[in-house]
Parts: sequence; C-alpha cells; structure tokens
Amino acid sequence: MKRKVAILGATGIVGQRFIELLQNHPWFEISVLAASEKSAGKKYKDACDWKLTSPMPSEIGEMTVAASDLRSVESAGDVDFVFSAIPGDTASAIEEQFAAKYPVISKASAHRGDADVPLIIPEVNPDHLALIPIQKKKRGWSGYITTDPNCSTTQLAISLKPLMKFGLKSVMVSTMQALSGAGYPGVASMDIIDNVLPFIKNEEEKIETESTKVLGAFNHGAISKAPIRLSASCSRVNVSDGHTESVFVGLEQNPEIDEITREFEKFRGLPQELKLPSAPEHPIVVRRENDRPQPKCDRDCGNGMSVVLGRIRKDPVMTVKYTCLGHNTVRGAAGGSILHAELLAKKGYLD
Repeated sequence: MKRKVAILGATGIVGQRFIELLQNHPWFEISVLAASEKSAGKKYKDACDWKLTSPMPSEIGEMTVAASDLRSVESAGDVDFVFSAIPGDTASAIEEQFAAKYPVISKASAHRGDADVPLIIPEVNPDHLALIPIQKKKRGWSGYITTDPNCSTTQLAISLKPLMKFGLKSVMVSTMQALSGAGYPGVASMDIIDNVLPFIKNEEEKIETESTKVLGAFNHGAISKAPIRLSASCSRVNVSDGHTESVFVGLEQNPEIDEITREFEKFRGLPQELKLPSAPEHPIVVRRENDRPQPKCDRDCGNGMSVVLGRIRKDPVMTVKYTCLGHNTVRGAAGGSILHAELLAKKGYLD
C-alpha cells in the first residue's frame, strides 16, 4: 500500500513540481493539497496558476484545496507524512504544528539551522537522520521535522563531498541563479531582461551556513559543522531553470585533475546503493567539453537529479576550480525532497 502524502504550499512553483514528480510514484500518493486561505475550498485547477510545461494532472485538478493548518488537513483525508513547500517566513509555527503528529519534510528555511533538525542531502549525510529520535524525545512530538538545504547549497555540497578525501579547507562560489528560484511571479521582467541582478536576499548566508552543517560530522548526538571557510556571492540571471555556480576550492592535498575527476565520476551514495526510485544512477556527471555544462543543455540530466560538472582545472590561487550546474526545482527542491522521503521510508522513519 502506498503512503499518503500532504503537500503544503501546493499551488506554488515547488508545490507544482512535487505534484508533477509524484505522479505514478511507486511508494507515495498525493492525498491532500494544502495552500493559503485564499485557495482553500477551491478546486486545485481553479486555485493554481499552473506554470510547468507538463500538463496539470486531471485528477489533481479536481481535488479540493485544504488550508495549511493541521485541523484542515486532518479533515481533508488520511496522511502518513507531509511535504512542506510554504514560504520560510510563515513555515516555522505551521511545520511545528504538523510535526507534533506527522513526519514533516521541509523545503522551507525556517528550521534548517535548528541544532536538533537534520539538514539532509541523501547522498551526502544520511547519517544525520539519527537526529530524528533525539528531536522527538526533546520536543515531545509523535512526528518530526527534517529539512532540505537551499537549492544552491544542495548542488554545491554534492560537488564538494568527493573532495573531502583530499582535505577540504576553503571554498569560494559565485552563483548565477535561475528565475524559478524566486518563485512566481518572482523577478519583474523590466529588472531582469538585458540584466543581471547581483543580490539575492539571504542567499549568500544560507549557502555559507548550510554547507558546513550538511558536510559536518554527527557525533555523540549532535552535528559538528565542517571546519571549512566558505564565501558565496549570488546573482539572479535570465534563465528559466538551472543554477550555475563557479566554484573555487582550496585543498590540503594537491591531487592531479585526473584524480579529482575520477572521484567526481565514481561518487555514489546510499540512495544509489539502496536503488531508491528517484535516485539518479550518477549523482555527479562530468562533461569534458570546454563550454559545458549549460542550463539549457544539462539541467535535465538524470531526470533533473544529477549535478553536472565541467571545466575542472587547476587554480593558481586555490587548488581546483570548476563549473557546477543543478536543476533548482528538481534536485534543489521537490525532487530532492522526494528522494529524502524515499530514504526515510527505506530506513524505517516513516513507519
């Protein structure tokens, strides 16, 4: 029997991507769609301004939207766990309300920094799930909250994980982030056409703090942040989907580029070992052309779940530099959350 899912923030861009990716999922089925009060009580097709290129599933369009509160969701149907795609500034109390009863897998930023809340990339730090029973005991909840990183952090951390064997010391990253990362309606057309916006509120801080938590070690019931110096600079560019990052890494060792490339290409994680349904065969794909990766050409690699690297080369100031591309609303958002849920299910955390 499939586990029943509620999606909070179902009418937004990430909520729509959840719906698209959960169609015909072998383990999960959508039971409840929830959104703001202005959408509650409407059929989904009337409440949602569907923006994806794939068509809205007809059966989803006929579902009635519930309000994003516990009582409303409980009255709308049975739920085994919850995906949260609600804005970070409103997520904290709502997610805590749900976590008292249900597992909550959150894309919001509200609880990412909490010491007892896991911040998970399934290939990178699945051991951090051991925080869940500690959190439940501490907070007295039947459920729990577990979170996904910011979309830019996700692809960066996946690319950094294989480099840790060489002694990861410092990272500088400059991002060129897609319009879909701003949600809808997002950035005004007159601001972004023929332009680059060299500031995204709170984005640099998220990358700098979340990456060290994700890459940190779980010891004695707590996460010790990775001792990495990390600096980020973030810009919004006129691309629909797919974040591009220029990454500069300082290592303790000085491996050859061929050795670094081999580590990228052979990288696998627990999702690949467990053959989880949404796991890409290759979490990292390396392109050797001088002009790749490109968002238009490479963002859908691995059904949008692979991180694509290219232009791997020595750096005269750091040790190595490369270009990193990830699909921000698939691997960096809904797809990453679904893979996260699959890992929770396989490890018994949804039982």
